[in-house]
Amino acid sequence: MRILLLGPTAVGKTTLSLELAQELDAEIISVDSRQCYKYMNIGTATPTEGERGGIPHYNLSIIDPATKDNVMNYYERAQQWEHDILSRGKTPLYVGGSTLHVQCSIQPLDDVPEANEENIAELEARIENEGIKSLYDQLQEVDREYAQQMDGMNTQRIVRALDVWMQTGRPFSSFHSDDDTIPVPDDMLVFGLKRDRQKLYDRINRRVDQMFEQGFLDEVRSILDMGYSLDDPGLNTVGYKEAIRYLHDEISREQMIKDMKTQTRRYAKRQLSWFRRWDFIDWIDLDQTENTQARNYILQQQIQFTRQ
Repeated sequence: MRILLLGPTAVGKTTLSLELAQELDAEIISVDSRQCYKYMNIGTATPTEGERGGIPHYNLSIIDPATKDNVMNYYERAQQWEHDILSRGKTPLYVGGSTLHVQCSIQPLDDVPEANEENIAELEARIENEGIKSLYDQLQEVDREYAQQMDGMNTQRIVRALDVWMQTGRPFSSFHSDDDTIPVPDDMLVFGLKRDRQKLYDRINRRVDQMFEQGFLDEVRSILDMGYSLDDPGLNTVGYKEAIRYLHDEISREQMIKDMKTQTRRYAKRQLSWFRRWDFIDWIDLDQTENTQARNYILQQQIQFTRQ
């Protein structure tokens, strides 16, 4: 069997997942579109080796920030990891909140066409001449659903979505099965973690502050010193965009922190809107339930599930 633990950023997935993995003899597959990139540990809240406590984790720090990754690549990797975990008698525990990655962990995506290099070149030339906002505005016109679930104006995702639309005439989001009716596999349990909206936002604000205490700016400086920039797909995401703008003297430190908190809260809101369309999620309110109780509840559901 497989277990999926989803929820918005900063809700508390990592701590609970580690407790669960210990009890279930599980191995964790990160369902995250940014933790897969190397060097970007603090800004993506990637659990450290010490925090992992010897529990095998997958999809962490394996891809160069200059390399384009996508949900189909993730799906193929996850399928291989899952097969290996199950073959050793372990439980795959999927943990994360990247919406399309979560969705394909429940049900495979439909066949999406490979990238068309001519389209990519044309779109990149438009970015050079018109700016990314022009493409984002077009994406909102042709595929508003996909535009709304992105973490800001993500260049890689905008180009990919427009490329698919140019090839097929169909919105990129149409290649994903209907969000409200996707069937949950017979061998999977899906749990969602939630909190009061304001309490979640407070946790997000504290996490951003803690990132700087942990050396986030030093992490970003180190990445830039290696020759990476915002032109690289991995760095074009919340947190790193604002930090790089600050390090390039484009905004103040205060504005950087404010923008990071604002954009992260907006991302969490989009995650919640996406997940709430699925009525199969077994939600756990972490404001009302201690981690130990939440863990025990999931373990009880797992035991009942295996007895069926």
